[in-house]
Amino acid sequence: MEQTFKDSVAVVTGAASGIGLTVARHFAERGARVVGVDLGERVIELMSELPGSGHHGIVKNLTDPAAASESIAEAVAVVGTPTILVNSAGIALLDPAVDVPASRWQATIDVNLSGSFYMAQAAGRVMLEAGYGRIINLASQAAVIGLDQHAAYCASKAAIVGLTHVLSLEWARGGVTVNAVSPTVVETPLGKAAWAGEKGEKAKAAIPVGRFAQPEEVAALIGFLAGKDAAMITGENVLIDGGFTTV
Repeated sequence: MEQTFKDSVAVVTGAASGIGLTVARHFAERGARVVGVDLGERVIELMSELPGSGHHGIVKNLTDPAAASESIAEAVAVVGTPTILVNSAGIALLDPAVDVPASRWQATIDVNLSGSFYMAQAAGRVMLEAGYGRIINLASQAAVIGLDQHAAYCASKAAIVGLTHVLSLEWARGGVTVNAVSPTVVETPLGKAAWAGEKGEKAKAAIPVGRFAQPEEVAALIGFLAGKDAAMITGENVLIDGGFTTV
C-alpha cells in the first residue's frame, strides 16, 4: 500500500528546483499540502502547479535569521501547522582549500548550515507544541568523505549531520524525529551539467552500482523518513550512494 500524507503539511526549502522540487511533488502526489520556500520567485508558480490543492510558495532568503520564523508563521497562517520539514536548500561553491575566499566559505556555511538550522529551529518550536513532527535535513556523501575542492561544502554537510544528532536527541521525547539523508551525485539538471563527460563517467565507475542517484529515489527515502512508520528512526544519517562509502 502506497504511503499517504493526507492531512500533512510539508514545508520544503529549495523547492523551486532540483531535489527540493522533486520532494515537493512527491508529497503533493501523496496528498500533502506543500509549502515551498525558495530564494527564486518562481517557487510561487511551481507550487501552484503541484498535484492537489492548498499548496503555497514563499520567497525568502533563508540566510536571514528572521526568514525562517517568518516562513513558518506564514505556513501556519495560510496552510496549517507543519508536520514535515525538508531542508533541501543548498549551494556548492568549489575551490582548492588554499584558495577558498572568505566570502565563498561564509556563503556556503550561511546557506547549507545556518539556513537549515534556522528552519529546523522555527519548525521544531511549532512541532514540539503540537507533539508531532518529522524533520529531514539534506546532507551529502560529502559529510562523511573528503572530496577534492569541496572544503567548504564538506564542512557544511558534516555539520548538518552533527546538528541532526543534537536536534534528534533534544526533541525525541516531544514526538519530533530528525534525520539526515546523504546522497551521492544526483541527476538533477544541475547535477547532470556539473558531472558531464569524462569527469562524470569516472565518478560513476567508482560507485558500485555504476550510476548516479535519481531525484525520485532521494525523494522516496525522504518520504519514508517523513512517514508515521519511521517513528523509531531518529538521529540517523542515511546514505543513498550506491555503496560508494563502503568501498
